[in-house]
Amino acid sequence: MDYLFQVKIGALIGLLLLTLLFGFIPARIKWFRETNGTDIHRMVLSLISCFAGGVFLAACLLDIIPDYLSDIGTVLDAREVETPFPLPEFIIAAGFFMVLILEKIVQSFREMRGAREERAPLLHDHGHGHGLATARDLESSGHHVHVDLQAHSSLRSFMLFLSLSLHSVFEGLAIGLQSTDSKVLEICIAILVHKSIIVFSLSVKLVQSTVHPLWVAAYIVVFALMSPLGIAIGIGVMEAQLTAGPLIQAVLEGLAAGTFVYITFLEILPHELNSPGNQLLKVMFILFGFTIMAGLTFLG
Repeated sequence: MDYLFQVKIGALIGLLLLTLLFGFIPARIKWFRETNGTDIHRMVLSLISCFAGGVFLAACLLDIIPDYLSDIGTVLDAREVETPFPLPEFIIAAGFFMVLILEKIVQSFREMRGAREERAPLLHDHGHGHGLATARDLESSGHHVHVDLQAHSSLRSFMLFLSLSLHSVFEGLAIGLQSTDSKVLEICIAILVHKSIIVFSLSVKLVQSTVHPLWVAAYIVVFALMSPLGIAIGIGVMEAQLTAGPLIQAVLEGLAAGTFVYITFLEILPHELNSPGNQLLKVMFILFGFTIMAGLTFLG
């Protein structure tokens, strides 16, 4: 076993363990899961969520999209593809609309199911000729019946997890494809710092959504495995010398980038900024999260 291979295996194990550690901090500490605490508790959770939003905004604008545009540009230049059509941006839009259409399909299904539940009798007649009441009857009599037709945060949490996981695979791929041990260590250290903040923010978002705790744990474990998987794929690609590998990677990166644009701008940031209270403080924490990620990006 040569030294370069040993360094890559060490990077694989280090990424796995550190990601699991930072991911399970919010998932295992009860304080992050409480939603009926004091006003101060809710405000702190909201500010942590805003910090996570700033992290995801920076990851979207300063990391995922630039990486994708660089990779797709290199692939198109290598294949001598020249077109006036903005193909890289079109692939991002395809990822955006993929999530939008999927979410609206789920939302429409929930609306139809909610409408059926409203028409269903709350008390069934057992042959006594009384006790029949529908949700519509109760509403007309002054009672309020609430049917949550917007409860689709589980899908958005899954799409956030999926887009981040794809990006993690590509980060690991960058390590696996390196030919020098110094470059492997340099990229690995950068990804360790970057991914620790990302997985902590992802875990905060998951525990605050409607995702079951067991699924939260499963998401974190799978997410932790993504960068090591990318390293393994990169090692395999170097051994097999696949010619179509960069093109497939670039297209998947573009779809993941479009997914991330949707989740960042239509879910994470509006969720906090549209809720009342501490608006300026929320913006400051979003800026704080963004600044930390921007600083890490600046430092390479």
